[in-house]
Amino acid sequence: MQLETFDSHDVTIVKIPVERLDAGNSKEFKKLMEPYIKQNSKIAVDLSSVRFMDSSGLGALLSCLRSVASQAGDLKLFGMNVTVRALFELVRMHRIFEIVGTQEAAIEAFR
Repeated sequence: MQLETFDSHDVTIVKIPVERLDAGNSKEFKKLMEPYIKQNSKIAVDLSSVRFMDSSGLGALLSCLRSVASQAGDLKLFGMNVTVRALFELVRMHRIFEIVGTQEAAIEAFR
């Protein structure tokens, strides 16, 4: 997996370029996120390519959120499809993460 990233204003946008974020690649995802978390306290994760996520994927995102928060930063999610959003609501993670619809909304949410 290779994350697609770019900066917009002072926010790092990270696109997850896979259809599944699960036990097979969640550890790799966390490892790839580490340098971005160290470099920027404002991260928006684009989930528009992700069609399926399991508890390992949720755990990886939660771990990233905790790492960013420990550095007085924040992480926002955007671009979720209906299935992934339903998973977040089922396990009540929508109360932990700030989830918005678009990249522009995610950037605006940091202001």
